[in-house]
Amino acid sequence: MKTIVTVQDAVTAFADWMEPTDAELDAIEQEMPVILADIELLDAQISTLDRIPTELDNRRLRRARRRALAARIALTNRTANVTLPGGAA
Repeated sequence: MKTIVTVQDAVTAFADWMEPTDAELDAIEQEMPVILADIELLDAQISTLDRIPTELDNRRLRRARRRALAARIALTNRTANVTLPGGAA
């Protein structure tokens, strides 16, 4: 007969006392425009899954792709200007 044992880390990995740190919340806040743009793109893609896209659907998809790309570029440019401590040579 085999015994069933739970892995403690897996059980307590999502305990109530484990909340995101301030740094993690700040990172999410910085990435929020990218997240929202990706959601908009997914909504546009999902709306065309069960039918042939119309010209209006194609415009919505192109606009959502451009917004997602612009949000990623803006995030990349913001984080590229941030210097990390340590001074690598």
